[in-house]
Amino acid sequence: MLYFISIAALIALFAIGTMTPINMGVLAFAAAFVIGGWLSGLSMDDIFGFFPGSIFTIIVGITLLFGIARVNGTVDLIVAGALKLVRGKRWAIVWLMFFLGAGLMTMGSVLAVGMLAPIAMPIAKRYKIDPLLMGMMISHGVLGAAFSPITVYGAFTNGWLQSAGLPTNPLALYVIPLGLSFVLALGLFLVRGRDLLCTDDQTIDVDDLAADNPTIAGSPTPQPRGGDLVTTGANTGQHGTSARHGAGPMVLTTESPQPGREPDRLEEIESTGFTPLRVLTLLGMVALLIGSAVFQIDVGVCSMVIAAILLVLAPNKHKPAVNNVTWSAVLLVCGMLTYMSVLKANGTLEFLGDAAASLGSPLLTALILCYAVAAVSAVGSSIGTLGIVLPLAAPLLMMGEVGLIGFVAAVSFSAVIVDVSPLSSNGVMVLANAQVPDRDKFQRSLFKYTGYVVLVAPILAWLLVVLPTSV
Repeated sequence: MLYFISIAALIALFAIGTMTPINMGVLAFAAAFVIGGWLSGLSMDDIFGFFPGSIFTIIVGITLLFGIARVNGTVDLIVAGALKLVRGKRWAIVWLMFFLGAGLMTMGSVLAVGMLAPIAMPIAKRYKIDPLLMGMMISHGVLGAAFSPITVYGAFTNGWLQSAGLPTNPLALYVIPLGLSFVLALGLFLVRGRDLLCTDDQTIDVDDLAADNPTIAGSPTPQPRGGDLVTTGANTGQHGTSARHGAGPMVLTTESPQPGREPDRLEEIESTGFTPLRVLTLLGMVALLIGSAVFQIDVGVCSMVIAAILLVLAPNKHKPAVNNVTWSAVLLVCGMLTYMSVLKANGTLEFLGDAAASLGSPLLTALILCYAVAAVSAVGSSIGTLGIVLPLAAPLLMMGEVGLIGFVAAVSFSAVIVDVSPLSSNGVMVLANAQVPDRDKFQRSLFKYTGYVVLVAPILAWLLVVLPTSV
């Protein structure tokens, strides 16, 4: 009976967190105390001991460090410099956005879509580039790089493997989803962007665009599903769009246009270039990436130390960076991991894992889990879904018939790549900044494309990653 009550509570908190603005982490903490303390007989000290302090440090450290990079202009300078590379054919801007999104996410920016969409979508309208192609190329680049060792997703996945006593390979867990995302992006480009390869006289003039759209990173912070109401800012002259994550049919409201960033800030950043502070920031981010991927240095500790040094060097300038910490994500992840630790302690995870392993064919079970994760994540929290599925899959991984790293990479990819949905913060950013005559029609196109990704991504990951790495 305890197992079924624990499972019912897990389903309930996931459903409530998905369909309402309540942060799933709050519900998970409450469930941990009720199920763990009252029904499982665990002491409060034991439950408090389940709090994932290392994951807390990782999320806060990474988001704080990237917030510093945004505040001091390092990120803006990188984006502005990259845009100067597209003074050529239209197809170049499409692929630049893919790689720029991947690069920003690799450095730890969970806000990369919100930074690039206000730039890319007006370009798509002016130069007659398919807005769905442009928006999804940004999303595929960002989501493909989601498992960089210094992102919230990458740190979470590698941290779970280490805590479970399983071998980990941060580089493989980053490269595999990125490669799969590139395959999807290439297929999308060949279907909807072939005309951009045709020879014509149309070129991208970034300086001309800057006069109309001076915003590079002016969008507000998107929150994860199971958290707060997400509001995405639009450029001047556009309507803002709000979406409650995971709400059944899309819940959209229009708001007054929000002003973009003042042109003076971008002009000042470009005129001063790479100042010593920006160089140190960039070196710190590169050191964090190399240190975590190559030398296995703890991401949370390293990012906190680098962030602290930068804060001390310019305390007044970097003060707003604290606002960049995604506290809702901290609450969500820490709450879910605490509750999952309770389920592990009371035997529920072992019960579910044995049930999954008893399905007969480990490879078939792996495929079913990939599809289940994709379907649930399309309307729910991606990182919350991973927090549930990975512990459940532990017995399957222990059997040794399914390649551990390949399976974890495939499941992780399936969970995150569906965030192209307009029910996700990434999809909302694309929808809010799309300059299309019929926004409802564009929204339906996003839903259709999400359905395509849900159907194709899991089988692609299973065929290209799980099968070749399994016994």
